[in-house]
Order: sequence, then C-alpha cells, then structure tokens
Amino acid sequence: MSPATAFNFFLLGCALLLACSGCANAPSLSINNIDVGRVMRGAQNARDVLVDFNQEQEIAIGQSVTSNLLGAAPLLQNTRVQQYVNQVGRWVAAQGERPTLPWTFAVLDVPEINAFAAPGGYIAITRGLLQKMQSEAELAAILAHEIAHVLQRHHLQAIRKAAGANLAGDLISLGLEKKQGGDPILLRLAATGTEIYVRGGLDKADEFEADRMAVVLAARAGYDPYGMPAILQTLQGMNPADAGLSLLFRTHPSLNERLAALDDALPASLERFDRQPDLSLRFREQLGDLYKK
Repeated sequence: MSPATAFNFFLLGCALLLACSGCANAPSLSINNIDVGRVMRGAQNARDVLVDFNQEQEIAIGQSVTSNLLGAAPLLQNTRVQQYVNQVGRWVAAQGERPTLPWTFAVLDVPEINAFAAPGGYIAITRGLLQKMQSEAELAAILAHEIAHVLQRHHLQAIRKAAGANLAGDLISLGLEKKQGGDPILLRLAATGTEIYVRGGLDKADEFEADRMAVVLAARAGYDPYGMPAILQTLQGMNPADAGLSLLFRTHPSLNERLAALDDALPASLERFDRQPDLSLRFREQLGDLYKK
C-alpha cells in the first residue's frame, strides 16, 4: 500500500472515530451503500492514532501540507544555495532527537520574510528572509527554530486540535462525495494544516519554545548561539509597515516579545559558546550574488 493510500485510510478512521465515541455499540447505518456502523466498529483500533500519529502518518501529513503551501510559491532556482541550506539544516537537525526523519529544506523565491515547518521534517525559508541574514549562524538559528517545531510536534498538535471540531461533521459528506471521486476527509485535514500557517500560526508558547530550543540546537551544532537574537534584532530594525513583514507578524509573536522571552530564558551557561563561529564569510560566499549587505 502506498503512503498516500495508507494515509487516506487513516484519515477515514479518524473521522469516523470522531463522529461516534461509542463505536462498539453503533447500529448498522447505510449511507449511499456505505455501512457506516460496520466501518465505525472497525475504526476502534484507530483510537491510539488520535493520541499520537506514528512517523509514517506524520510524514504523509507533512507532504500534503507542504504541497499546498508550495503551490503558491516557486522554489529558488539556485542549486548551490539550495544545497547549502540543506547541508546546514541537516547538520543542525542531526543535533536533535529525531535525526532519522527525512529532513528536507528549501528556499522559496519570494520577497516576503518568513519560514515554516511541516510535520515530518519539511522546512522552507523565503528568499526575503535569507537576504536579511548576515551569517551562517543566523541561518542555522532560523532553521533550528523550525526544526524545533517538528521535534516538539507543534503542528501535529495544532492540526489535531483544529480538525477535531470539524471532522465529525464530515461523516455524511464522506458517503455523499465519494461517488464523485473526492476525498473530503483528506482535503479537510490538509486544508486545516495549511490554514494554520496562513491565518494565525501556532500558539505563542510554541513559538517561544522553538526560539529557546533553536539557541541550544545551534550551539550543539557548533554555531554562535546568539545567531537567533541577531537575526531577530535585524528584523526589529525594519519598518513595521513593510509589506514583507506582514505574514511573519501574522503567524508569530511580535519581535519585541520574542527578544524579551529569549533574554529571560537564555541560560548563563550558553555564554561559554559565544566564541563559536558565526561563519559570516562562508555564508556570503555561498549566497554569491544573492547576498545583500
């Protein structure tokens, strides 16, 4: 069974389970020749999945969400830069607790300033954000922030929470729309995941946690741990009315809040790592003409 097919069956099980908490006693009910009661009883085994997605399901969700997001943003056509960002990202990801995920990093060719992570290890940053950086340590910090979201499964938790209230109502539409070749459950969950990025982003607590973890991951990888405060301060110095910042501000806490939270949370023990290199020269060389002073 392909990952996509397996994922479709998983989503069907989730939707049916949400629609009826007493599946074992559900009466036989047929909708457009679908025996809903029988399928509900079979979905009992999916209860554990609602508590925690397994890695295969997590990767499948991440692929769907990433496909939706990349549909509106082209990849930067610069092989050298794409390879460089992947090398840095994978090295930082190797310092975390999930080094075997299929970590994939990409630069989107858009001027807006933002970055995002999807479940399963799919991470992208925009050209606009990359061009605001001055060193590899800053790049490592931003990638580490997104890696932290994946490590902590922040997006999976948000998707499950948002979808829980909506998927129950899809039971009828599942039976009615299947004949048209659609998969409303898959579409709903993928759309739910995408909306989290486009509309409000994650909870502030998740963003603050990712900032804290980013500093530690960067330090473990051998970078100056102050790359994160440095890039946040650069963005803080921009005009708040700059259109390129609108999505960042919509999906993240304010820069002032993030810097204040980092200042409160950074352990004094990290000061001994502040002499680790920021690798600004290598960063400029790798970006080439893309680098902006």
